[in-house]
Amino acid sequence: MNFLYNLLLAIVSILLPFVALFNKKIKLFYEGRKDTFSKLNSISKTDKVIWFHAASLGEFEQGRPIIEELKQHYSDYKIVVTFFSPSGYEIRKNYPLADVICYLPLDTKSNVKKFIKLVHPDMAIMIKYEFWPNLLSELKKHDVPTILISGIFRKKQSFFKWYGGFMREKLTAFNHFFVQNETSKKLLNYIDFHNVTIAGDTRFDRVYDILQQDNSLDFISEFKNSQYTVIAGSTWKEDEELIINYINNNATDDEKFIIAPHNINQKQIKELQSLINKKTILFSEKEGKQLSNYQVFIIDTIGLLTKIYSYADVAYVGGGLATGLHNILEPATYGVPVIFGGNKYKKFQEAIDLLELKGAKTVVNTNEFSSNFVSLKSGKKLREQMGSVNHSYIKNNVGATKIIVTYLKNIL
Repeated sequence: MNFLYNLLLAIVSILLPFVALFNKKIKLFYEGRKDTFSKLNSISKTDKVIWFHAASLGEFEQGRPIIEELKQHYSDYKIVVTFFSPSGYEIRKNYPLADVICYLPLDTKSNVKKFIKLVHPDMAIMIKYEFWPNLLSELKKHDVPTILISGIFRKKQSFFKWYGGFMREKLTAFNHFFVQNETSKKLLNYIDFHNVTIAGDTRFDRVYDILQQDNSLDFISEFKNSQYTVIAGSTWKEDEELIINYINNNATDDEKFIIAPHNINQKQIKELQSLINKKTILFSEKEGKQLSNYQVFIIDTIGLLTKIYSYADVAYVGGGLATGLHNILEPATYGVPVIFGGNKYKKFQEAIDLLELKGAKTVVNTNEFSSNFVSLKSGKKLREQMGSVNHSYIKNNVGATKIIVTYLKNIL
């Protein structure tokens, strides 16, 4: 199995530069990794290092409370953060609390040996998943304390199949598993891993703390003008089709919309704007404009969505109809109803929970989208009930950071 895995990686390494010529995201993935080792050269042999790895942006947000807590207590350690995906790296490549931020190199034996030699981590923290066989073997070889935080395991994963011995062996690199739910713990126990603690999801701590900061944005207040406002965040084309249909065919004049697309591409933004038949303004064109006169505000920049959600009467979170649901906890913490698209949400425990608690609803077509938003627009009591459920859900699930950091302090 090791031979086949490494053969596959060799083939990928050969094909990657050619695929990058035709795919923008793969190009970022490939080109970004050219700088990985040069960035790591800034770490000296005498530095003490804590390394965090996140697949993408969502996983980084799960690790962020841990980074901030450790940085506060262990300022003499350098923090290294690696990403697998461009969508995480490009947004957080300037995160100020990390000393080095780079892509994780491809999981070849030569890459991981060089990586571990340069980073020489005193601790490795993997967030949620990302189980790279050669990397885990190298960490185990060097006796690096390796921790999984906010982990979720599912019965369909190879670890729990008859043919999963290769990957089960790699899990022995972990000193401890901090998982989100009882199911994950039981699955790990079933394959004889008992170094498991149910800590929950660190994102609850992160989003609950958001309420303690200043979330005001003058330009959003001006646009909202005390009117009913729907915030659609991290939207993909599939989400925007539903939103556009509702705005054009169902929206009343006293109903406002803020759309923050996941991909900030000028051509796509202009296309989105052209399809909306209501008065629409872009963030990049807002200067000197009377924002209260517009009905739709498109946010063609990044880094503002968390604060913008604080102005929502109802939030729609995108991704569920495309590559995967984005963060529904951010709007939920403000006590607003949450709607999201698609029916493939089983990988997201918070989506399952909020649907069961009736703080969220899911839609799969224009009819469901429109009927739900019409009901929420006219149903203030319904909005209050859903919002209250969501805020309570966040408040009742904080505490994962404290559990994990208490354990880590015993190692550092």
